[in-house]
Amino acid sequence: MNVFGMVRVACASIRTSVGDPAANAREVVGVLERLEGCDVAVFPELCLTGYTCADLFHQPTLLNAALDALAAVVEANAGKPRVVVVGLPLGVGPHLYNVAAVVDGGGVRGIVPKQHIPNYKEFYERRWFRPATGAEPAEVEVLGRPTPFGIDLLFQAEGAGEAGRDAVIGVEICEDLWLPIPPSSFQALAGATLLLNLSASNETIGKSAYRTDLVVGQSGRCLAAYAYAGSGPTESTTDLVFGGHCLIAENGRLLEESRRVGDGRTVERGSYWIERDVDVARVTFQRRSEATFEAPFGLARPFRRIPTGLSLSEPADLKRFVPAAPFVPESGPELKRRCAEIFEIQVAGLAKRVERLPAGTTLHLGVSGGLDSTLALLVAVKTLDLLGLDRKLLRGLTMPGFGTTSRTRTNAVDLMEHLGVSSEAIDIAPLALRTFQDLGHSPFGIDVRGLDVAAFREALHDVPEDRRKDLVFENVQARLRTFLLMSRGFVVGTGDLSEMALGWSTYNADHMSMYNPNCSIPKTLVRFLVMYVAQHEFPEGPARDTLTSIAETTISPELLPPSRRGEILQSTEDALGPYELHDFFLYHLVRVGCTPEKILFLSRFAPFSKAYAPELVAKTLKTFLSRFFAQQYKRSCVPDGPKVGTVSLSPRGDWRMPSDADADAWLRWARD
Repeated sequence: MNVFGMVRVACASIRTSVGDPAANAREVVGVLERLEGCDVAVFPELCLTGYTCADLFHQPTLLNAALDALAAVVEANAGKPRVVVVGLPLGVGPHLYNVAAVVDGGGVRGIVPKQHIPNYKEFYERRWFRPATGAEPAEVEVLGRPTPFGIDLLFQAEGAGEAGRDAVIGVEICEDLWLPIPPSSFQALAGATLLLNLSASNETIGKSAYRTDLVVGQSGRCLAAYAYAGSGPTESTTDLVFGGHCLIAENGRLLEESRRVGDGRTVERGSYWIERDVDVARVTFQRRSEATFEAPFGLARPFRRIPTGLSLSEPADLKRFVPAAPFVPESGPELKRRCAEIFEIQVAGLAKRVERLPAGTTLHLGVSGGLDSTLALLVAVKTLDLLGLDRKLLRGLTMPGFGTTSRTRTNAVDLMEHLGVSSEAIDIAPLALRTFQDLGHSPFGIDVRGLDVAAFREALHDVPEDRRKDLVFENVQARLRTFLLMSRGFVVGTGDLSEMALGWSTYNADHMSMYNPNCSIPKTLVRFLVMYVAQHEFPEGPARDTLTSIAETTISPELLPPSRRGEILQSTEDALGPYELHDFFLYHLVRVGCTPEKILFLSRFAPFSKAYAPELVAKTLKTFLSRFFAQQYKRSCVPDGPKVGTVSLSPRGDWRMPSDADADAWLRWARD
């Protein structure tokens, strides 16, 4: 595993020679030789003999050969910083157990017996095996050495230093998972973060989907990684066919799935495997964040922790998909449902607030021709439609100022017309100029006494780009817009989650409203939703063209003067860094609890829309962390709004943070 808590796990389904442990051991060893970078490798149930040996399990010849096969696996793994888990039958006194042997570079570390023995329909395991109840000997002799034995074993990564505290392995076998409360549930509550299942599950119509749901669901309920290795089609097919299904899941999400019998591809009769990095540090963070992750009264069980030789490795590569836009729904059959769900949550939140207003109350929304106000406008229109109210009750107000371009103004006006809402325009330039004069302020050093708007605009064009920095100039315009909106009545907010995280708003201006349906929608998702609506709600025509133009417009508050040609010069992303990176950082800091160093590591593997230089990524992360801490005071008093995704910065909900917290510990990496 690496220092960031990534454990590389492989699940293998081997070519099985039923009743020939030596041949099966060779298959296991052959797979291990090709898994040199793997930390944990799990193989199927009874893989050293074959699951389908039936009454041969009673034969001493087979049992002794299984132990010889285990010895061959131990020898092949000797000295390796790796954990290997294989299945075999094991005689303990007068009883025979279906067990998983946990092997590391120093030998067999422990033996975990199967607890729940199926004996229904096609399964007859009780004919051969005894279910483990916890009354078994705590230690048995295996390969000439005393070895921990029992259903109370967990395996700790002792050689991985501080990171190894997060890597605790629990093992269950096949049917154990299909119980109402699987053993892995107790293992997880006792600290196991990586759950392994050695399985022999026959393939029948529809069973694979249910099996996948079990694995993914158990990883979610246990807040754990779950790796499942199933026997394949080279088991005996006298009565059954085994699918060779292998799965790796984490925290309720499927990371990887192997091929299997019945998936529509040519049946694979050789050994194969899947391999992924699971994040046990993330598991630990999530458990600490959820106070309900604890054993119900009377259900806690004691476990023995067995040290293993799993050690740290250099974090060079990553076998895991890292989404560049973690807030954006993935393409596929569920895309439309996800987008509809997002809109419906926003609409439901705003609708409840609107229905508590006096009948006929108008809604007011500042429409700038930018992404955020466009999304809020779409949500407000859907809300009025849901409540059966006239869209004209929504009054869109566009307020061009000194930085407004003809493109955004045209888009704002056109969009309101397409959607059938009331619209109005108020030029705030005269009000802003009068405010500068009343304040005695000289924007960019320009003496505004006696100037009219036209003369002031002309003077602004002569200000060099490197001197276009004046917060008073920007804040006055932003606050005037809010003043005009709130003077009229109920204001629908437009600010998004990314802006809240960065504090990219003027205090008590565009950061304030009566209700904000965008408050937990990050910028990357805002852009995606606007494009989605353009393509699916308006398949053709002027509305689609307008929405597409808005989505492709440079992100800007348009508070600084444009060029003489009317082009936007104030790019938010030029000032702060790409929103794509900021949203990536936000997700991994708040949702996953990553350190800055781990965020930088993960960013190396994310397929961003463009290749970002490492220096830019580091610079943007420093900007993000600095602003995230410094701007908390704005988040401490934000309007109501609905939580939509897994990350929210509401001070009444998910995120409570002191406004004067120190970011030094989070920024130390930038100085080292």
